[in-house]
Amino acid sequence: MTEPFIKTRALNKVYQTIDAVQNFNFEAEKGEIIALLGPNGAGKSTLMNMIAGFLSPTSGKIFIKGDDISLFGLKAKAQIGFLPEGSPIYQDMSVQMFLKYMADLRGASKQDMQNAIALADVEDVLSQKIETLSKGYLRRVGFAQSILSNPDILLLDEPTDGLDPNQKENMRALIKQMGKNKAIVISTHLLDEAESVCSRVVIINKGKMMANGTLGEILKQTKTKSLDLAFKKLTTN
Repeated sequence: MTEPFIKTRALNKVYQTIDAVQNFNFEAEKGEIIALLGPNGAGKSTLMNMIAGFLSPTSGKIFIKGDDISLFGLKAKAQIGFLPEGSPIYQDMSVQMFLKYMADLRGASKQDMQNAIALADVEDVLSQKIETLSKGYLRRVGFAQSILSNPDILLLDEPTDGLDPNQKENMRALIKQMGKNKAIVISTHLLDEAESVCSRVVIINKGKMMANGTLGEILKQTKTKSLDLAFKKLTTN
């Protein structure tokens, strides 16, 4: 039996007295695009950072294509492309220098780098310093670095944040296309994005998984007629 691309078991993250993620059991298969929905502070970014290997869990396990990330960290991380919240990247580098640096770290070829630049549509700003970029271009450069090595898994934290309407539509179409051969997890505040792009929705509140299923399954579970109403019902205490 083929292992899921991502699997978490009894995953917990505690910050002093705050349970950021609680007993989280989650799987993502090849060909799935999954939306993580939740209010601010729900634990979405913490969960993504743990799966990406940037944060260690307080307890529990994370498996990437069957490998325990705590035992096979480099192998697991090599299969993940991560666009973190806020696109934290080197401000004093040019876009070209930054992507070349990240490509070298990931073992990506010159052609891989050119493909990522074209897909993210950042050709026009390659010579600019990152500190001069608009929020939308920062997001697109961050996205370009996440796909440099064409990884099997993409973790995208607010991928369309800061993009104009046309750029949002282009990014969503690109994610849908790439999702045919990858497992993609998107954290988003945009319910229409979850509905239009994602095959499955996971709703989180206070670190706990409140719902996990297709849009139809969640509406049936919550006895509501829209994702907006289901979201409010599951995240309002």
